[in-house]
Amino acid sequence: MLVVSDTSPIANLVLINQLGLLEILFGEIIVPPAVDFEIRQLNTLGEDISAYESSSWIIVQNPSSLNLVLQLRDSLDQGESEAIILAKELGCDLLLLDERRGTQIARSNGLATIGLLGVLSMAKSSKHIKMVGSLLDELERKAGFWLGQKLRNSFLSDHGE
Repeated sequence: MLVVSDTSPIANLVLINQLGLLEILFGEIIVPPAVDFEIRQLNTLGEDISAYESSSWIIVQNPSSLNLVLQLRDSLDQGESEAIILAKELGCDLLLLDERRGTQIARSNGLATIGLLGVLSMAKSSKHIKMVGSLLDELERKAGFWLGQKLRNSFLSDHGE
């Protein structure tokens, strides 16, 4: 499966020491340079990114069409723009992306997307994690990842918690 990722799914998993879930679920992840840069910036905030830095299964690749990236920059940040264009150029199977506007644009370009909740759902259904609730708590505490109570309750209920 060919998977490209934006910053937030990887960064959030790095912050809760669960980056390995992506390798288990997808094998290899491709990120554009802007996403790599954004994740590495966590280090300047005092975060331990050694799991990211040592992951041979995360490949940094440039998108070919910088003009298309620039066109998306009107609506999205650099990482999202590069990730969407790279995913389209590669014909990826899945784009990991959390931001609503980026997801809308990616899907309008024919890309299949899931966010961090989708990753956690896949990990739970494939029995790579036992509980999503404790990870949601950690994401909120360590990464500032916020879900509205209604969505959180629905997500937990859908996963038997």
